[in-house]
Amino acid sequence: MKTRIVTGVLAGAGFLAVLALGGWYYHALLAVMAVVAFDELVRMSGVKRRDPAAVTGYAGVALAMWPAAGGGNPWPVDPLDGLWLVMLLIMTGMVLTNNRTPIDRSAVLLFGVLYIGFGFRQMASVRWDDSGLAVSLAVFACIWLTDAGAYFIGSRFGKRKLIPKISPNKSVEGAVGGLVLSVLAALAFSLIRPDLLDVRWAAVFGAAVGVAAQIGDLIQSAYKRHYGVKDSGRILPGHGGVLDRCDSWLIVFPFVQIVLGGLL
Repeated sequence: MKTRIVTGVLAGAGFLAVLALGGWYYHALLAVMAVVAFDELVRMSGVKRRDPAAVTGYAGVALAMWPAAGGGNPWPVDPLDGLWLVMLLIMTGMVLTNNRTPIDRSAVLLFGVLYIGFGFRQMASVRWDDSGLAVSLAVFACIWLTDAGAYFIGSRFGKRKLIPKISPNKSVEGAVGGLVLSVLAALAFSLIRPDLLDVRWAAVFGAAVGVAAQIGDLIQSAYKRHYGVKDSGRILPGHGGVLDRCDSWLIVFPFVQIVLGGLL
């Protein structure tokens, strides 16, 4: 537990410091995290790093994070076109290697490019905006308080299992507790920055982020259970890998941009 706490404090403080710096510093950090996260997925899926499909996937994630001058759209091509090109290369590699990486594993790699590359890309995109620091902090506050509420309230009051076959330790009570804290975080943000989030919509924003965060966490639990692993990696002592720490982020930030953008 001590290792977990020390790692969490140091990693969290470092991440927030780079987030505050913003610009290329934050973008570069997210790009490195994206590649490491994809590497964790590659290893979990049983594909060798030097496999042509895996190499294409790494390139696809790097392409997703490649920044235009001054931020903006990181893709040098339309995102959907870029994803299609990555798919074509992965499928072509499958053919040229005589199915060494079969269709199911190739599909996992393509999923990883979209899930990880697009997720981190959206985090970077939010921060490049003029109000990016405030919005990023608000979203992270909702995510982290959702996690904290789900853990502590679930540990104390949890009786009814949420989805036991996917994550046996998560409870309905914990999920509700996480949602409540996320809503409170959004309400606090709306009072501090009413110019960015109308207080009348704060509860909706907080609840939606709380739900998306818990879905992101459950998605991570689902594929780790499928692969029979406890942690996606070991880069963070006591916390596992990048995917273990960023699972909710990868779902919440695209969700905020695509679905909740009109509220900000």
